[in-house]
Amino acid sequence: MTDRLSARLRGATVFGWRVGEMESALRRRVVPTHWSNLFGVVTVACLVVVIVTGLMLMFFYTPSSDTTTYAGSYGPLHGATVSKALDSTMRISFDVPGGLLIRQAHHWAALLLPAAIVVQLLAAFFTGAFRRPRRGLWVLLFLIFVVSLVGGWSGYALPDDMLSGTGVRITEGVAIGIPFIGTQVSFLLFGGQYPGEIIEHLYPVHAAVVPAILIVLVALRGFAGWRQPPPQFPGFGRMESNVVGVPLFPVAATRAGGLFMSVAGLIVLISATVTVNPIWLYGPASPGDASAGSQPDWYTGFLDGALRLVPPGWEVVWLDRTWTLAIILPLAVVTAYLLAVLVYPFIEEWAGGDRREHHLLDRPRNQPTRTGIGIAGMLFYGVLWGAASADLIATHFFVALEHVIGFFQIALLTAPALGYSVAKRVCLALQRKDRELLLHGYETGRIVRLPGGEYVERHQPLGEQERARLVVVDPPRPLELHPDHDGGVGMVQRAQVRLSRFFFEDRIELPAAPLRAAASAEEQQEAVATLGVSADA
Repeated sequence: MTDRLSARLRGATVFGWRVGEMESALRRRVVPTHWSNLFGVVTVACLVVVIVTGLMLMFFYTPSSDTTTYAGSYGPLHGATVSKALDSTMRISFDVPGGLLIRQAHHWAALLLPAAIVVQLLAAFFTGAFRRPRRGLWVLLFLIFVVSLVGGWSGYALPDDMLSGTGVRITEGVAIGIPFIGTQVSFLLFGGQYPGEIIEHLYPVHAAVVPAILIVLVALRGFAGWRQPPPQFPGFGRMESNVVGVPLFPVAATRAGGLFMSVAGLIVLISATVTVNPIWLYGPASPGDASAGSQPDWYTGFLDGALRLVPPGWEVVWLDRTWTLAIILPLAVVTAYLLAVLVYPFIEEWAGGDRREHHLLDRPRNQPTRTGIGIAGMLFYGVLWGAASADLIATHFFVALEHVIGFFQIALLTAPALGYSVAKRVCLALQRKDRELLLHGYETGRIVRLPGGEYVERHQPLGEQERARLVVVDPPRPLELHPDHDGGVGMVQRAQVRLSRFFFEDRIELPAAPLRAAASAEEQQEAVATLGVSADA
């Protein structure tokens, strides 16, 4: 019977594929085993936990701003006038069996989801995994990150407690501050005057729109990733035309399944032992009150920090309108930052004029400019993120709030430039170290005397696998100016060449054919001389 069921299952058709053909294709596909590939599994695990727990919460949550009198199990709120949204959230937390566990699992998974996506973005950026033919994968991953932020922000307001009410009040102020259309945007979002019907408007976005878009984007990224070979780091036997790793099924699939279950189990364990968002301590939202020391969820902290760092009183009157720079400037800076992250692969490709397909990843040290830009971007984000907690830093460390804000303002202007410079110098120093290893091998500490009386240190030559890992095959080169038939050079070409030099000019040239093992110190010296490089180079 099992044989007949297995044969029938293998002959079944799913999405136009027979199950047996799909299994054979999965067995033939080889994937690398590098640890950076595992964060996609973490992302999918968080997404599944968020969707499953969200579906369970939908049966008990009431998305309504209408008021009612609380009469649940939490004594301190007895008789208080609360919204139906808060009343249902309190009922989930205290009266529904397992409700608090499900709600906290939903929240913890929503916190971990953007973190896993950020790590994926960083790994893809520093290793050059965004180059052709994977620019579309980079765009899809960025869109998944943005949609996850929208999902987290829309869900933040749904409990309608004092903390979420403070965040919604900030959102209303930002919306009104937008020139020309600010009032219309606020009325559209809130359905009238604040607080309006913000719960009723955000609930469909959080419960239907965001999950549907996330599922579509993740499916598109999986399909696009299946259409092309996975990238891999350089190494012995690894080339642009092959993949060294393990079969996707059953080896890689088993590992991914184990990690998936581990992540889901860890989220449930944390949810059962660590409290998050205790709304019963904050109380119901009130339009005239704000929660002291309120903090947004970590993934939106950089937006709050950008608002806090703008000096007060930045307003100008122009075109018979009041332009509140304290809101417009942070929005413009954050928007420009996110757009730069989105279009960076296209900028680097245009600067290098490289339209080839790349299936071998870069070591970050071999791309010092890109690594420096990445570190600068991380510091810029980190300073904004830290500024969101400026008030807590001031109260916990007994420092004046003005001094904390001033520190972050200075850091926002200086830290990215300093981080770029230091990271680039470190990458160049590591390249010099790799060149030394390729030319001379490892230091052994053994000093020998040559027949001529000279003392030299013996070096242990690198093995084949180590040499293959260090050698850079076909490194990018800066472009050169090529005059047209009239002898002229256009402005676009000049800009492209200058940008190309900025990206690819600073590097340490590594030997294309690294030294083989030398049997003696004399042979090592002879081989170095053959390469035309001094022994001190």
